Amino acid sequence: MNRKILVIEDETQISSILKDYLQQSGFEVFTLDTGAGAVDTIKKMVPDAVILDLMLPDTDGLEICRQVRKFSNVPILIATAKVEEIDRLIGLELGADDYICKPFSPREVVARVKAVLRRLSPETAEDVLTAGPVTIQPSKYQVNVNGNDLTLTRSEFELLYIMAKNPGRVFSRTDLIANVHGYEFEGYERTIDSHVKNLRKKLAGAVDGKELIQTVYGVGYKFDM
Repeated sequence: MNRKILVIEDETQISSILKDYLQQSGFEVFTLDTGAGAVDTIKKMVPDAVILDLMLPDTDGLEICRQVRKFSNVPILIATAKVEEIDRLIGLELGADDYICKPFSPREVVARVKAVLRRLSPETAEDVLTAGPVTIQPSKYQVNVNGNDLTLTRSEFELLYIMAKNPGRVFSRTDLIANVHGYEFEGYERTIDSHVKNLRKKLAGAVDGKELIQTVYGVGYKFDM
């Protein structure tokens, strides 16, 4: 069965081009040109990934992202003409997995969608990973810390998994970008800081304040059991 991609984009030409390129790559594509009903549509159709325009005529794309993250960790790729760093970071803190600035190459968008879905493939899933108080099931994207199940976004999960799999190893932001996004993500090193900030908040309540992800100043981050 082809994987389903939902494109929420009010610019008809962009939506049409993305649909064509994604269909040529074997995806089943659905489109919406407004934000009205987007959250309900995602609940009903359960897409494999969502490409979400940030500036829709009737709804703030960030609000859609916020609402979706209450019930789903579906990969969300935000597309927008807004290039300010603060906008990118807000989107990532709300749970977006990727950020694509317009104008963009449709081939690049397809590549990013494939990269997200490739990381989710059960064919690449490994056995259950245990690192200190953390238990990770890659095939189910489940994380349990001291008996507590955590709800993580895809990017948060990938960050935790790669670091917990290599406890004590120091990862630079560039290393983590390559592991999480599967390609060079030039200019987006701050996105890793945003994901780590969110991840730390979720871990903190389950480990009595112990900092499992530590900052190595001037270098990056490491997982410490």
